[in-house]
Amino acid sequence: MSFLRKTQLNIPLNPLSILRRFATLTPKPFPDKPTATYYDNLAADAANAADFDSLHSLLNKRIQDGFFNTKRTFSFITNTNFTPSFLNNLITTISRLNPGLSRRNAFDSLITRLCKLRRADDALYVVESMSRVDSSELKACTFHPIISFLTREKSLDHAHLVVETMNRLGVSPDLTVRNYFLTTHCFTGNIEAAVDVLKTIENEGLSADTRTYDALVLGACKKGNVDGAMVLVRRMVEDGVPMLYSTHMFLIEAMLKMNWFEQALCYVRCFSGKDKALDNELFGCLGGKLVEMNKLKEAMVVFGEMDERGLEMCGRMREFYEMNVGVGNVGVSCRKKELG
Repeated sequence: MSFLRKTQLNIPLNPLSILRRFATLTPKPFPDKPTATYYDNLAADAANAADFDSLHSLLNKRIQDGFFNTKRTFSFITNTNFTPSFLNNLITTISRLNPGLSRRNAFDSLITRLCKLRRADDALYVVESMSRVDSSELKACTFHPIISFLTREKSLDHAHLVVETMNRLGVSPDLTVRNYFLTTHCFTGNIEAAVDVLKTIENEGLSADTRTYDALVLGACKKGNVDGAMVLVRRMVEDGVPMLYSTHMFLIEAMLKMNWFEQALCYVRCFSGKDKALDNELFGCLGGKLVEMNKLKEAMVVFGEMDERGLEMCGRMREFYEMNVGVGNVGVSCRKKELG
């Protein structure tokens, strides 16, 4: 695979050169209170000028000043300007950073940027290079962007090879890695594979978290098993596991597909009154989807309740509600399928 190609990491650094180049890139005095954006912009200037000595200095200094690398730190890398030699220069630069947080955070940020550019093999090449510098700095989170990208692309064979690479380098896959696979299997309806992942999670002594349940609810809803999804939600509530917005959305959409409007509204009401932002999301999602389904009478019931609760409606929702209010919509009671 392309990520196994060799790299040369022995380029001498000249302190005087660093100071000269740094000065040319920063004609203004370095601010007393720099920001992460300031560092990101300087990093881009240095990299675009092929001034890797100054980039090295900046990446060290930003951590010393308390600024982690951000998703913009390596945004100067694009598919247009990307070359293997450019990547090797970046790897060489990062490999000479201060050991520990400075180096690891820069490597992780570079890997994340490459995955955003859909360059999974190059990201793995960075991992292999990092392992030769100091394998102890490799963590499971280093691999998260790579496996996330590959599983979202449904390149599961490739993703499994990444897990093999993790094991070879002495890094154990964590729950997040397992959840990436579980989510993809649930999304595609491959229940047998999803069960295998759950067995692995159990055998490794890991506890299901928010994203584990989110994937399982998705899988149940994809199969039309709304009752099973509700059982999972009840278990989350009982165990005090926080829920993602997406978990709620999966259930609302599944109920509406089955024309269970009353049950969907009752579900939303069960989670209302504790978090106004969540109330806005759930009621707004339900009302919006009803409009899309041309269930206008039902949508008016939802929008009316939003108005009574003082919840925010987007411009189009508010306009729709005000145009149709008073037409004579009836309320909806929770007669069945309640969370309880």
